[in-house]
Amino acid sequence: MKTLYLIGGTMGVGKTAVSQQLKKDLPNSVFLDGDWCWDADPFQVTEETQVMVMRNICYLLNSFLHCTVYENIIFCWVMHEQTIIDSITDRLDTEDCKVIKISLTIDEINLRNRLSSDIARGIRTADVIERSLARIYKYSALNTVKVDTSNKTISEIADEIIAL
Repeated sequence: MKTLYLIGGTMGVGKTAVSQQLKKDLPNSVFLDGDWCWDADPFQVTEETQVMVMRNICYLLNSFLHCTVYENIIFCWVMHEQTIIDSITDRLDTEDCKVIKISLTIDEINLRNRLSSDIARGIRTADVIERSLARIYKYSALNTVKVDTSNKTISEIADEIIAL
């Protein structure tokens, strides 16, 4: 049986790093970052682009689910509303698949430190801190397994997810 890991969390929580670790740790794995389905310059959030990104994500995830080579499909994205998660899962063929919905959480101090480090390295812009902090508490209301990433290594977080 296949397993689909849907990993959400605010910016800076460690979604991509954890997903990359899971891809290495789990057998026959494939990883999709939702941001890859919407990487444009300029980045524009419109009704049309929102429909397009959901179509892109669901198409790729269904392709992975139907491919006999993959046992573990790992997807991460900023999924801060239940409607986003439901909209994705409703469009997937998960009949022979275990779906694990995860929200990576973090405390405000650790989030500020991680994002500040990213800003200092030129990976993110300064406005990310307030945007990310604005979403940090939304994850507690979601129908997901919560995994706290505060003061944990990427390997520790991945191990916790694998144990679910």
